[in-house]
Amino acid sequence: MTDVIEPVIGILGGSGLYDIDGLTGRTWRRIASPWGEPSDDVLEGRLDGVRCVFLPRHGRGHRFAPTDVNYRANIDVLKRAGVTDVLSLSAVGSLRADLPPGQFVIVDQFIDRTFARAKSFFGAGCVGHVSLAHPVCPRLGDALHQAAGRIDLPVARGGTYLTMEGPQFSTRAESELYRS
Repeated sequence: MTDVIEPVIGILGGSGLYDIDGLTGRTWRRIASPWGEPSDDVLEGRLDGVRCVFLPRHGRGHRFAPTDVNYRANIDVLKRAGVTDVLSLSAVGSLRADLPPGQFVIVDQFIDRTFARAKSFFGAGCVGHVSLAHPVCPRLGDALHQAAGRIDLPVARGGTYLTMEGPQFSTRAESELYRS
């Protein structure tokens, strides 16, 4: 008989998302990481019966600028909390007129234009080469798309998330380059 693993959804909240409405059995818990301090404690509970672990990426009160977020510690504490799947929410602009404000996009690709952040768990003493050709789980994307449809949320499936070294935004010339 195969053991069934209960999914535990990890949610990384972006700017303005510091809590999860509707979460029952709520408990904030501090989890240590060998990667340093995470952005905040994790909020554990259940959402519609599913176990969830929420972590505000910038910390409650928006204490950390994008470059100062300890991404490795954040992912590590989610794993230590038992998370099996991670959803990351970000409030961002669009470089496409057909994706206006309020439109949700379930991305399937990333472009990373950052330069001052640690980008890997691998390095001195432990070298690993990890493919990022398909960086997003299609199963989670399907589930999100179906859920958005059930609540009439304006959503687009597929898109590229461009991240740059914040907190500054692109110049107009950079935006035109990225748009192309």
